[in-house]
Amino acid sequence: MKFLFADSDNQEQWLPAVRARRQLEGQPMLTVNKTHTHWLHVVNQAKANRPGLHVHPTGSEATYEAAMVFENIIRHIEYASDAQTAYMNACECQVGGGIGYWRIVTDYADDNGFDQEIFIRPVPDPLAVYMSPVKRKDGSDATFCIIYDDMPRAQFEAKYPNVAPSLVGMNVTESGWLTKDSVRIAEYYEVEEGKEWMYAIPNEGGGFAFKRESELSPLERDLLKELATSGEEVRRRRVDKRTIRWYLIAGNQVLERNTWAGKWIPVIRVVGEEVIIDGKMDRKGLVRYLKDPQRMYNYNTSAQVEFGALQTKTPWVGPLEAFEGLENYWTTANRENHAYLAYNGMDENGNPIPKPERPQPPQAAEAFTAGMQAAAIEMMMASGQYEATFGKQTQELSGVALDNRKDQGERATFHYLDNLANALRFTGKQLIDLIPKIYDTRRIIRIMGEDGQESQIQVDPQARVALQQERDAENNVIRSIFNPAVGTYDVVAKAGPNFDTRREEAFQAMKELITGVPQLAQVIGDLFAKMGDFPMSDAIAERIRNWIPPEVRGDGATASEKQLMGQLEQAAQIIQQLQQALQDRTEELKIAKQQVDTDALNHLALRMENERKSTIEAFKAETDRMAKLIAAIPPELLAAVGVQSTSDALDMPSLADGENVPGLSGAEAYATGLVVTDLGKPVGQP
Repeated sequence: MKFLFADSDNQEQWLPAVRARRQLEGQPMLTVNKTHTHWLHVVNQAKANRPGLHVHPTGSEATYEAAMVFENIIRHIEYASDAQTAYMNACECQVGGGIGYWRIVTDYADDNGFDQEIFIRPVPDPLAVYMSPVKRKDGSDATFCIIYDDMPRAQFEAKYPNVAPSLVGMNVTESGWLTKDSVRIAEYYEVEEGKEWMYAIPNEGGGFAFKRESELSPLERDLLKELATSGEEVRRRRVDKRTIRWYLIAGNQVLERNTWAGKWIPVIRVVGEEVIIDGKMDRKGLVRYLKDPQRMYNYNTSAQVEFGALQTKTPWVGPLEAFEGLENYWTTANRENHAYLAYNGMDENGNPIPKPERPQPPQAAEAFTAGMQAAAIEMMMASGQYEATFGKQTQELSGVALDNRKDQGERATFHYLDNLANALRFTGKQLIDLIPKIYDTRRIIRIMGEDGQESQIQVDPQARVALQQERDAENNVIRSIFNPAVGTYDVVAKAGPNFDTRREEAFQAMKELITGVPQLAQVIGDLFAKMGDFPMSDAIAERIRNWIPPEVRGDGATASEKQLMGQLEQAAQIIQQLQQALQDRTEELKIAKQQVDTDALNHLALRMENERKSTIEAFKAETDRMAKLIAAIPPELLAAVGVQSTSDALDMPSLADGENVPGLSGAEAYATGLVVTDLGKPVGQP
């Protein structure tokens, strides 16, 4: 790292012995740091193509939608932690010195509660980390790790007033643990290996959920007890259990201790190159390959400058008599631009004097120039990054050829980006393991989509499924309820352009399309404006969207939907016609019924009239017969008969118009149909 950031002030690219000798002899030591440019290209390539974490469901109860929620939670953790700074700091150390680190920590969300949040923090100095020997590049098999930092003594005494750390009993060869002005604080992670049971718990779908004994909820423990009591077989097996212990140490004092929630040491290592040679680990980055050609370049450029500096300015050479009396002009000839220079052409005897002349001017040493060129080429050979990688114009003319040459340089250093992606994948695995354990209470958390839009989601550890939708009647909104403990998930880290870069590329691509085919503005104009990174782009996109026909933007009906809608419209018309015909038929039946009722009423009225006439005629005949009888009856009997007849006549009902048939009540007349209530008038009335 010293060699990487060397400059003309610290001269760290010169060997100490060479530097001391050249300083003693006053020789120039130039530092033209080309190594830093090669390093910057790899680091900035990683920044432009930052690996992104993608979560995939792997368990039977896991769902794609829940995996997307996991992914958005991780993205929000990265945003809130400024994790990209931690990633790139580790990448800089990885490419430069061979290894870098970042770490995962938890802390309370605020001072007024007990909810904790997850954060990703950088480790600025990789030499402040001591990790156990590991076989995996991501360090997932580490058994212990120490991270130290120096705290000002005044701050330490204010935070821990009752602690007096010392070095008694410590085998410390460095004096940096306790100084007059600082106290070294060390965090120590240690893995405790053990065993525990893993159970197969039946779920509602007929499958099984596999849970460790330490991860069982109270309901799951009760279920296992019920199964055991009922005599059913409980599937279980012994598995390894990892417990991470954490200690905070100052000198020989343990200040704090705790148990880390996750199952891995939360320190992630990202390495450059690692290889075991003769039983020893050799770790390095890009810089070590560039040391010799960089020193070669510095030496040749310094020697070239020294060679030129040792050559004097080219003087004028001629006989002394030629300058006599004109010394002021010739003395200043190397400093001033005189319009002309006069000289004495004849001596005192009249003999001609040769004119003054300049010898060959100083020239650069070709050996040093060739050495500089060779050193620059060797640096490109060592790094695999040639002129096209740095944007220099080469013989390739087509864009494809230029991209191929550029890709060659990037492929030579791709293993750094690949190792960064592996470390990021291990970070995602740790976050997937931590999220259910840290977000273990019902609460609302913030999540972030790939486009940077933030939203909220409710975490409920008691929910039965990984993700469900619930309507909030009070606020009239749909809430998403997420249980991170349901299902199992895996993480993949993919390197590629970030969202902003892809958005710019999409904007340029659509711009070229619309420029070539202007009619496309009526098809993709809203998408083109939405991809723009300028003020009011969203408002412009919305207005253009309203201008585009619905069927073009996908809001209208498809051809099959239009055909179906036409068929439905025809069916509706047929139904309407049938309803009208039914209504017309109903009216006809009603009229026919009224006609039948009228005919029956007329027939009944006619029959009643005929019966009335018959009754009247019968009464009239009876009256005539009685008149004849009266004439023949003796007077003494006539009086008795008159009395009886008068009495019977008074008892006989009247048959006047408007009265019912004799001997029938109103209810009996209604029951026999003689009174038609539909007409609202009794029988016998017109």
